[in-house]
Amino acid sequence: MAKVLVVDDDATVREVVVGYLRNAGHDVHEAVDGAGALEAVRSAAPDLLVLDVMMPGIDGLEVCRRVRRHSDVPVVLLTALGEEQDRVVGLEIGADDYVTKPFSPRELVLRVDSILRRSSGGAEVGVPSVTVDGDLVVDRDRRRVTLAGREAQLTGREFDLLAFLAARPGIAFSRDDLLQQVWGWSFGDQSTVTVHVRRLREKVEADPTTPTRLLTVWGVGYRWEPQA
Repeated sequence: MAKVLVVDDDATVREVVVGYLRNAGHDVHEAVDGAGALEAVRSAAPDLLVLDVMMPGIDGLEVCRRVRRHSDVPVVLLTALGEEQDRVVGLEIGADDYVTKPFSPRELVLRVDSILRRSSGGAEVGVPSVTVDGDLVVDRDRRRVTLAGREAQLTGREFDLLAFLAARPGIAFSRDDLLQQVWGWSFGDQSTVTVHVRRLREKVEADPTTPTRLLTVWGVGYRWEPQA
């Protein structure tokens, strides 16, 4: 059972989401605005946030930004269909996933469960628990990354993406491949991958504008280039 915090100022949406998540076996807490969300994160220490973007006062993007200052708890954003810029900004400030309104509550539950499974550190068959690549060390069991002896602060999805690629050096993956293998989506917005790649480069590359590890394969997608 995971502790999930649902934050939405729309009582109807909140009731539906809470009901589906509880039926899926989760311990669900609620907040009706951004201030309540920040207090609940401090007091309840949830395992995951489902966070509406458009709220009066402190909106969902600002809540996510503040949470990321001290926590890597997974965040799923609820956004309106036309709010593409909000979705991109949300991913850039550290959200792990998003679902667009109107949405299927069952799809939301599947997204939540997928993130929780990965964040629990389940092992991949045939993949070593630790990958050492030059001065970069990826520890899957501890979900910890160190670069030149210093711990890198990654979100859950950033870690998943890095761990997947670093364990498969030299193989080019399309954005669709990565959506399926890392996000567990059968379809989705490829910009999600693009944003996460950009954020990951900022954390593991000496010069993110000229990457040597996480390379773009033009016309295909991305590949991990091992370091000597």
